[in-house]
Amino acid sequence: MQLFTTSSRIIITCSNRLSPYLQMEVAALGFKPERVFKTGVELKGTLTDCIRLNLNLRCASQVLFSLKEFEANNADDLYKTLIDFPWEDILHVDGYFSISSNVDNPTINNSLFANVKVKDAIVDRFRNKTGERPNSGPELDKTVIHLYWKESLAEIFIDTSGETLSKHGYRKIPGKAPMLESLAAATLLATNWDRLSAFINPMCGSATVAIEAVLLATNRKPGLLRFNYAFMHLAAYDEQWYNAEFKKLEAQVIDVPGLKVIATDISEDAINISRINAGIAGVEELIEFGVCDFEETAIPEDENGVIFFNPEYGDRLGVEAELEITYSRIGDFLKKKCKGYLGYIFTGNLELAKKIGLKPKRRIEFYTSKIDCRLLEYELYSGTKRVDK
Repeated sequence: MQLFTTSSRIIITCSNRLSPYLQMEVAALGFKPERVFKTGVELKGTLTDCIRLNLNLRCASQVLFSLKEFEANNADDLYKTLIDFPWEDILHVDGYFSISSNVDNPTINNSLFANVKVKDAIVDRFRNKTGERPNSGPELDKTVIHLYWKESLAEIFIDTSGETLSKHGYRKIPGKAPMLESLAAATLLATNWDRLSAFINPMCGSATVAIEAVLLATNRKPGLLRFNYAFMHLAAYDEQWYNAEFKKLEAQVIDVPGLKVIATDISEDAINISRINAGIAGVEELIEFGVCDFEETAIPEDENGVIFFNPEYGDRLGVEAELEITYSRIGDFLKKKCKGYLGYIFTGNLELAKKIGLKPKRRIEFYTSKIDCRLLEYELYSGTKRVDK
């Protein structure tokens, strides 16, 4: 089996509602998505293509490479098919693998049982062929095999990512209620920021949005910050493919003269955490950090950039009555001090959003965890009128 040069179906998964932005990224890399759905993108490609996808994508969660699609009515059918598959071409006999799954079959009431069946088939295949077997367990830092099984249709994949791609590797200290890195990247792709003008992030928390903004503007891809993927542990893996892609990432980083990214927070601890995270990401010197109330954030004049807020929205943090005052203050700040800018507010509480008192031009749908959220866009023209609701 020519594992890394054989073309097959690739499923790139993402969090709900991120697929339009994932599709943009995939297309920008020169791939042609064949299908786009709520939580992913499908295309054709090789495992070598999967290396490139893993290193470049900001909005993805996993990159899955299809090995075989087959019919399985029950666990015995699953086992019988998979024990005949040439796993010795995929895995090292002295290696380690884990199983993940997405199972919806009427004969299975616990997906872990299906995982065990897959593991048993792989192990028994090795014992029959070599007299030895690789180790297995729950860790995702080596080879990962993924089972998708819905009713009688089953498909087995190599999860080429392993640990999720949605975490970009720099946020060692997450801070209070942080936004997932892949979500932050997607919200930035949804804005009309030109990546040249000022980007202001008051109430920055652990600065995920500000850091992702700099990474995006300077074309720093997530693969620059991560050095272990599941594809590296496959039997046919050749390090030269990864090294070639990594060198491309390094060569693509650009300098943006005069780029101004400002991140402020009233908490000194939050700013200290932000500096650490930005340092790990290699962009601390490209962000101006400040400790202050958001209303005291210095807004550069003669700019037409972006103001981006991700305030608390009452689900896990704060008291809603107090937040009503905060949202009203945000609206006043945008109206009075940010004329000429585009304003963006990411929130999971549309009732609180009404307290902003400005009419959004766009309402862009997102999810965070299981919360229905919106990214609200405001054009902050001189003389913008407040809308009472």
